[in-house]
Amino acid sequence: MPAADLAPEWQVTRWFNSEPLTLASLRGKVVVAHAFQMLCPGCAMTALPQMQRIHSAFPPERLAVIGLHTVFEHHAQQNPEALEAFLHEYRYGFPVGVDTPTDAGPIPLTMQRYRMQGTPTLLLIDADGVLRDQHFGTVDDLSLGVAIGRLLAEAEAGVSRPAP
Repeated sequence: MPAADLAPEWQVTRWFNSEPLTLASLRGKVVVAHAFQMLCPGCAMTALPQMQRIHSAFPPERLAVIGLHTVFEHHAQQNPEALEAFLHEYRYGFPVGVDTPTDAGPIPLTMQRYRMQGTPTLLLIDADGVLRDQHFGTVDDLSLGVAIGRLLAEAEAGVSRPAP
């Protein structure tokens, strides 16, 4: 598969609940990632609890659940130390990477690469590493479950689909 079809690699400075991960290392698994900020109401009330439910519901050998802490505002309040306490307090056990900040502006590198509009942003990446869906805002559990089920069925069948 040409590299141009693959989802852009994440730019992460630190990982919580995991050794360092790359999309290349997750190839063969469906990846459900949510870009979030701790102080984002939609993230805290909907996206992160949803990610924890997905993490608990699906086998880790078939599906990877990843959080990407993409801070573009309130940088001082949402530093890695605060994130560590937040993840511990709410018992989020899935891997969370800290998006790399830039000196050129408030938008971190992974957020730029994916041209995200804000948080929460859901990324669905198939087992071949192709970005299949990107959604700004919250997604209801049933719709997300159907999308995950399709990607898992494709992976099980060895079916590859082109990027949208």
